[in-house]
Amino acid sequence: MTGNTGSNHPVLACGPPVPTPLPAPDILARARLLVAASLDRGLVRELERITGRPAEPLTDVPPPSGRPLLCVGETLPDALRTDRLLWFHSVNAGTDPLLSAGPWPAPALLTRTVGRMGERIAQYVLAWMLAECQSVPEFTAQHARAHWERLPTELVAGQTALIYGTGRIGAAVGRLLGACGVRTVGVARTTRGGPEPGSARVVPGFDRVIGAAEDTEALAEARWVVSTLPLTGATEGFFGAARLTAVRGATFVNVGRGATVDMGALETALRDGRVRRAVLDVLPAEPAAPGDPVWRLPRTVITSHSSGITTDEDVVTDFTACWEAVAAGRRPELTVDVGRGY
Repeated sequence: MTGNTGSNHPVLACGPPVPTPLPAPDILARARLLVAASLDRGLVRELERITGRPAEPLTDVPPPSGRPLLCVGETLPDALRTDRLLWFHSVNAGTDPLLSAGPWPAPALLTRTVGRMGERIAQYVLAWMLAECQSVPEFTAQHARAHWERLPTELVAGQTALIYGTGRIGAAVGRLLGACGVRTVGVARTTRGGPEPGSARVVPGFDRVIGAAEDTEALAEARWVVSTLPLTGATEGFFGAARLTAVRGATFVNVGRGATVDMGALETALRDGRVRRAVLDVLPAEPAAPGDPVWRLPRTVITSHSSGITTDEDVVTDFTACWEAVAAGRRPELTVDVGRGY
């Protein structure tokens, strides 16, 4: 973990993005289009239409000739991690599996699909917050016992959600929660010098944004702690004992990446009551086997990495936007900085 502070809280990765050269128009025009076998035929036809060339299977055997490669899929075979790779478009938002599987070819552009993921994840987060405030789990349990008892409920309005990650997804969560009257505090990366502790920055979707090194007080004040963090070298194990010890009765919702959480530290925080509940859409190892200890965590609900599934329509929309940007000599907004990992 990089950038540790005196509080032993790791700081998110920092530094300016490292730009990847854009594919030259004449080279892009010669590129072969390779698509993953898992892609629906209708999606493949759309990719062929957008690029104006036939699609070939994306396999671990490089196609003949030395022509550059434009690939669309979920994973990149080792045999294609060469300087022939011109551009890879991921059909998923998270690209950590692509980057952790082997060295990324330095000249290759990497873009990703986000689509309406932010909207879907925001609704997922709000749904679980409302369910908790309206005692849905308790009423469901009462129904199963045919038991009648009034239970207290609470309003989300006026309470605080601490949202880690202030990018597209985190901001979408912040906007929706803000529309319901929730006070939203975003946590963003900071440089080593960083903003002065307590300084506020205006970012759409948040009432306030703080640096990751100054979140101890905010963790103690939050009613919900929501993680939308990607998995990088700087975020692995990010929610460890130091952070979870600072929580004072908040519910923890993870819609980012499972390996950003130290599961042992989370279990301890749940058992001692520092974390009120946990809603985990992601786990360090997926899928969780029936005998996995995660199923026995107290006051925890695990969902099957389904809060923000991308659709074929999302892939078409985002690939089209990237294609048009590259054709116009602009860097696509969905470009991944392979150094940072997002």
